[in-house]
Amino acid sequence: MANKEFLFLQGLAGPFFSRLGEALAAAGNGVHRVNFNGGDKLYWQLPGAIDYRGTLDKWPRFLAKILARRNITDILLFGDCRPLHSVAIAVAGKVGVKVHVFEEGYVRPDFVTLEAGGVNGHSRLSRSPEYYLEAARALPPVPDFPPVPSSFNRRAKEDLAYNIASLVMAPLFPGYRTHRPWHILTEYTGWALRLLRRPAERRRSAATLDRLRADGRPYFVFPLQLDCDYQIRVHSNFVGVQDAIETVLGSFAKNAPANSLLVVKGHPLDNGLVDWEKRTLAVAAKLGLSDRLLFLESVDIDSLVCKAIGLVTVNSTTGTLSLRCGVPTIVLGDAVYDMPRITHQNGLDSFWVKPVPPELPVYEAFRRVLIDRCLIHGGYFSDEGLSMLVKGALKRLESVEPKTSVVRMPAPVRVPAVAPLAARG
Repeated sequence: MANKEFLFLQGLAGPFFSRLGEALAAAGNGVHRVNFNGGDKLYWQLPGAIDYRGTLDKWPRFLAKILARRNITDILLFGDCRPLHSVAIAVAGKVGVKVHVFEEGYVRPDFVTLEAGGVNGHSRLSRSPEYYLEAARALPPVPDFPPVPSSFNRRAKEDLAYNIASLVMAPLFPGYRTHRPWHILTEYTGWALRLLRRPAERRRSAATLDRLRADGRPYFVFPLQLDCDYQIRVHSNFVGVQDAIETVLGSFAKNAPANSLLVVKGHPLDNGLVDWEKRTLAVAAKLGLSDRLLFLESVDIDSLVCKAIGLVTVNSTTGTLSLRCGVPTIVLGDAVYDMPRITHQNGLDSFWVKPVPPELPVYEAFRRVLIDRCLIHGGYFSDEGLSMLVKGALKRLESVEPKTSVVRMPAPVRVPAVAPLAARG
């Protein structure tokens, strides 16, 4: 008899969920899957998947029936704010089914988040520094983890394949609506234009970095986040990145020492549909900051941040990089690492004048507990990283190594039997 019955919902574009499903099945568990679009279908290589063709409003009842009929004990998903996943978490909570949420790592690079119940602003992690100091005493020192290979080209190819499959198979999933704010063809148009501009962006960034080094004035860093990211849309009070830019630059203009600079860093995964450099420089000009603000598109973020006198972020994981370097950090949204003795707690206006640095023993205790409780060493975008990630996730979910002699899969579910269920809601 299977140990548990795992139901996979949407994952990150790529083979990770399928590989994890194979490992869980090999360990004697039941493995189930719901596909919501052609991309989901493309990357799920195991039998027995259900193609959900209904709309969001009918999803709760449909899911409740799956949970009951298949005796589901655990749900696995990537990102807890997607509308389909928010509903799933609520339904699961009513019937006592555990939910495990994957995300990009709280600590980057080389880690992935796997947390029960929710992540980021929905995380159940404590915000008490004393808790982490006490909990860390019972844990061994953090080992020196080797770097995890990661390929941007691989990420881009897997995302492209996912979205092409979604477009091609759209008639099979008439009720599906993406959680992304842009149509995928619009996004790819932006990416294509950005790739064409990439050489010029790199030249401008190199020249700007030379100016920063030659200038010699102390500088703060403000890394932009994705405008469509739920970290902005859900886990902050900002209506978007433009709002955050205006708030940060406005406070800097009024309060920062006259001999300090502000370096704004563009997000590497921005689709280029909005020219954030142009917008940022326009706000700077309006505030009289043109000679005190620099915008960097392409740069080694580690060296930039670790030499700064402070970092301002809505809730980017770049904040954990600055804290690791001992750089004072302020969080303007909701982040798991935002707490006394780690981040600046006295407001943005005071940060520019007297930024409070992190107490490194407290941050290291926090990091040690995070790695023990909800981080997995590995990555999504290389075979080596995926192997490490599957092994770590299996250990976290099952506390057993795979039993290669046992492979258990549910019987395939015929799509014609699913469609009427979706139609009935």
